Amino acid sequence: MQTFYFFHHPDHQNICVQKMPVSETEQQFTWIDCTREDVVNRAEEWQKEIFEQTGLLMNEYHVRDILNLEHPCAFDAMDEYDLLIFRKLITPDDHISSGENAIEQHERVFGLATSPISFISTDQVLITIRERGNHAVESYINRIQNVVQKPFDEQNKPRKLASTSLDLQLRLLNTMIDGYLDLRMPLTRRVEFWQQELLQGNRRFTKWQQLFQENMALQQMENLCEEQIDALQELRDEIVENFGHLKPRKKAEKQDLILVRVDDLVSHVERIQKYTARLSTAIQSAIDLHFSAISNQTNENMRILAIITAVFAPLTLLTGVYGMNFEFIPGLKSPVGFWIMLSAMLLCTIALLIYFYRRHLVGRGERSVMDMLAQQHKNQHVNLLWFLDYEPIKQTMKEMEKITRMK
Repeated sequence: MQTFYFFHHPDHQNICVQKMPVSETEQQFTWIDCTREDVVNRAEEWQKEIFEQTGLLMNEYHVRDILNLEHPCAFDAMDEYDLLIFRKLITPDDHISSGENAIEQHERVFGLATSPISFISTDQVLITIRERGNHAVESYINRIQNVVQKPFDEQNKPRKLASTSLDLQLRLLNTMIDGYLDLRMPLTRRVEFWQQELLQGNRRFTKWQQLFQENMALQQMENLCEEQIDALQELRDEIVENFGHLKPRKKAEKQDLILVRVDDLVSHVERIQKYTARLSTAIQSAIDLHFSAISNQTNENMRILAIITAVFAPLTLLTGVYGMNFEFIPGLKSPVGFWIMLSAMLLCTIALLIYFYRRHLVGRGERSVMDMLAQQHKNQHVNLLWFLDYEPIKQTMKEMEKITRMK
């Protein structure tokens, strides 16, 4: 537990901060930062310590909400204080303990883990309860500790200190929410990875379970952003209705400024929510395109098989007829009968290929969509009618087309 005292210095006319109370100064507010180790398994002792320092008596149900590691984002206003529970997405920068050594176990939903931070605020006190290793809050505490070591006249350089408990609360929230924006690039790379896996053409896609979990994690992140937006909106409504901790002559001006900052936080969360929705839509589009490409590939294969069947059907008929066990068959005793029949079969095959070619059934079919997306069609595409690409055969087909048109 750490305590910081923010006060108005009479000589320098600015806000200063110290770790001990400063006499003969105008006290602004007190920030008490607690970790969950200070509260878990010793809730009654912690309440007594808070009451001795601030005179604030905590509601029993609010203490239960604070002790609940999986409590969703929520805001509740009391006559004595306001409670805001805000869930922060655990990022790679955080060093929150997990595993067997942790006093509490996080419930991971499809690989997504969040950490709660509770704000108990009055006009004179701000109490935060967080997990140890929260990078956003600890980095801000390190900044405050560096400010404490400076002289009073330099503590507001280069950035001014918070003047109210609500101001400090919004700054901490802004630090946590801005950290979400750093996740856009890793999330984009993950979506690009799944798009490449879905649209590759050299092997079959089998990672459906991992893809399902990835997509559900994005949806869970959308739900988290929605909870955060609702909690911030309730905080905004409370600021509009009850804003009595500022001086009356500066109330309107300060209130407008605070409302702008709350709206800015809401807009940042909405940006993250929309970006996550776009990524989820991109994965779904890749899945639809994957099945569309498979369907197109199946149709292409069936077309090739149908052409092969149609070409060999007359040949099968001729061989079947001349394979009958009759004693007298035309050309059976002729020495050139075999070559006549072979020529007839070849002419029949060529005639069918010309007919299919003129009907755009062979030689002009579209390439596989999967191969075009994977950009590997040159190495993978197998053309069973490759001989039609030879120049002599092309010229022969053109001449036969001219003869057919003249007729």
